[in-house]
Amino acid sequence: MADQNLGNTQFFKVDVEPETGVKKVLSIVYEALLEKGYNPVNQIVGYIMSGDPTYITSHMGARSLIMKVERDELVEEMLTEYIKNNNWSRK
Repeated sequence: MADQNLGNTQFFKVDVEPETGVKKVLSIVYEALLEKGYNPVNQIVGYIMSGDPTYITSHMGARSLIMKVERDELVEEMLTEYIKNNNWSRK
C-alpha cells in the first residue's frame, strides 16, 4: 500500500465535456424545439419556471439533455449572455 496522508482531503474535479456544457445543451434544445414547431423561448421558460420536463421535446434527446443541467445553471448562463450582449459587463 502506498504511503498516504489520511489527514488531508483530496480534491476531485470532473471536467464538463464540451457537448454537455450548458451553452451546448441550450443550443441543442433550442434547435430541437424549433424543428418540432414550438416557440423555444416559451417552452424553455415554462421548463425553468415549473421544472416540468414535458415542456421540452424529446426530439434530438433534448429533454434528456436539459434534465442533466440544473435550472439555476440555465438561468445563470442566459443572464450572463444577456449581460454580455448588452455591454453591461465591466470585465
